[in-house]
Amino acid sequence: MANEHVLDIPVRRYVIESERSFPTVLGGILDGIGQPDVTSLLADLEASTSYEQFSALVRQAQGTAGLFRFWQLNLDVALTLDPLVHRQTSRRLVRLIAGNPVTMGEMTRHVADAGSYAPITVLIEELPDGGTRVAYDSVASAIAPYHNAAASTVAEHLDAEVLTLLRKATGVPASTTTA
Repeated sequence: MANEHVLDIPVRRYVIESERSFPTVLGGILDGIGQPDVTSLLADLEASTSYEQFSALVRQAQGTAGLFRFWQLNLDVALTLDPLVHRQTSRRLVRLIAGNPVTMGEMTRHVADAGSYAPITVLIEELPDGGTRVAYDSVASAIAPYHNAAASTVAEHLDAEVLTLLRKATGVPASTTTA
């Protein structure tokens, strides 16, 4: 029998504001994220014949934060072309979609819906004063309603890796961040 239900998912968003310039912050984030030829890598992952081979390919592709870039959306292009946006207020806005298929697999083996939150998204916004704002939605908070300790442990580790990278790139120490 087919059915539908709605599950409200409260998500914890980390917002880090930095005096560092947009190019400096974006570059710092990209320095910690592997940037392989994704089309080729995904084909190689699909062709893997063992988990060891699959994992090795992911390790080779990942950066220091344990992630690689799937996609980069330059959302500012739409703002630049939008006639309702004042040219003097246009700014750079980038959405990075990054992940690690092994980490995603470790979560989804316990909670299939965790696949809805991997890969992760980081939004990087240039502020009018020249600083930068970075936003990240915690995977651990998104899967918390499923009450699965094993998946939550993996998600908490992922969040810690991502937040360490974001704090390093922005120059904002963890102790100054508020929940």
